[in-house]
Amino acid sequence: MGRTNRKRRSTLANRAIAASAALALGGGGLLAANIYASAGEGKNSPQNAQTTAAGVATIKCPDVGQKLTDVPKGARAGVDKELAKLDQQVTEAYKRLADTRQAQAGDSSYVNNAILSPLKSKRTATIDRIGINIKRAGGKAPQQQDQLAGCEGVPADQINAGGGQGQNGGQGQGGQGQDQGGQDQGGQGQDQGGQDQGGQDQGGNGGQVLNGPEAGDFQDITQVQPTGGAKGVGPNGLPANGDSGSTGTFTTSCGTNGNDNHNSDNIIVAPGVDNGAQHTHDYVGNQDNDAFTSDQEFLQADTSCQNQGDKSSYYWPVLRLQDGTDEFDANDLGGGAEGNIGKILEASQAELKFVGNKAGDVVAMPSALRIITGDAKAFSNGLANANTNWSCTGFEDRQLTDKYPICPEGSSVVRTSFFQSCWDGQNIDSANHRTHVAFVQEDGTCANGFQAIPQLQARLVYDVPAPQIQNGQVVNPFAVDGFPTELHKAITDHNDFINFFDENTMNQVVDCINSGQDCQ
Repeated sequence: MGRTNRKRRSTLANRAIAASAALALGGGGLLAANIYASAGEGKNSPQNAQTTAAGVATIKCPDVGQKLTDVPKGARAGVDKELAKLDQQVTEAYKRLADTRQAQAGDSSYVNNAILSPLKSKRTATIDRIGINIKRAGGKAPQQQDQLAGCEGVPADQINAGGGQGQNGGQGQGGQGQDQGGQDQGGQGQDQGGQDQGGQDQGGNGGQVLNGPEAGDFQDITQVQPTGGAKGVGPNGLPANGDSGSTGTFTTSCGTNGNDNHNSDNIIVAPGVDNGAQHTHDYVGNQDNDAFTSDQEFLQADTSCQNQGDKSSYYWPVLRLQDGTDEFDANDLGGGAEGNIGKILEASQAELKFVGNKAGDVVAMPSALRIITGDAKAFSNGLANANTNWSCTGFEDRQLTDKYPICPEGSSVVRTSFFQSCWDGQNIDSANHRTHVAFVQEDGTCANGFQAIPQLQARLVYDVPAPQIQNGQVVNPFAVDGFPTELHKAITDHNDFINFFDENTMNQVVDCINSGQDCQ
């Protein structure tokens, strides 16, 4: 099959890591399910280190990458690699959290002393290296480094607290929090407890992964009030087009990844870093996307798009049915070793459409423009960059943002992403991979002198069995792949795009949109 195979990772090393990681995640059997029933035994905040350890469900850390808006280009490669190390450190700490439940139960300070404090020390050193990289290239090191280094444990009773989706398609507030950082409580601590080997199954749930999702992450779509259609959860995550301005469309048909092109890299956020995403992606369009692909290699690669003038890369986290299936990555980093298990579902439809701007014409996208919409860490980071829309066929006037839909018989799950469609006119990327593009304002105009570009709208449809809620547990759930600490929350869905339309095809896209035509 056509999986990306340019990995620099040793298979034996990968399986060794996977064995210990799977044990760690398996040892957290109470972490993402039964822990909810016994939550609320203590408070957790940066000011209160004596959190009841058994109630800590996950770890939340400030997203350093989103704070770096002014990194000199000469420093970006080094900074991106250090940012990936921060992600790896948090994942290792989470696995330790899952692997030491007995020790935590016997020592209320264990999480802070043995997990959060060492994590802070590691993060401090890494953030220091980020600052050195930036200063060497003539920039300014990040401010308040101590606050950026500190992390906190999130109690189980806060996982779905704070409102959530409800029945109106509104914005979910659960788990938003603030980047306050944890306090260093001194001693490193030692692992004195045995491993709770709860196994990978929770009593007939079909192999549900143990770091989520749980029953509260699902909503019956028939009980959601109509909202008029997908509108996004980001600050301006709205469809850019309307019945005025540039009203045309350009649809590109690139398939549904039937050739199984997968990897757990992320060339945008972590170029040159193997397993930089820590979750598996579907790739359509360009067939040579991994962490090491150069722009020239993108241009020379094959494409799955019918229009051979479109060598763009379109990719998103896979959706899995947690049915106990061992996929090709069951023992790999990015897959089962990091809590992403079960059958990878191929979309039955993948509609990639570019639309116009309701305030006026659009201009051509530059070659190699990179855009990320949504936030893989939205559960920890809050909603600033979240942009999710979940629904069901036949019910797309009802949208969920922080819940997965339970669709009625004959209806399929729908994931919709509206990309940013304002560009700063200069940069194909930015230090935090966001500030070079923006969403339109409500009247369709672009702020701050940005220019309107075609808006990518990605709609993915999946034929997936509806999960069942039994005795407060979800049976055979589905979920997007994600970082282990994000507990497979629906709000963490995201989508990525790198523009490699050739010049003639991009001009055709612009002409079709500005002239009001519907082209493909």
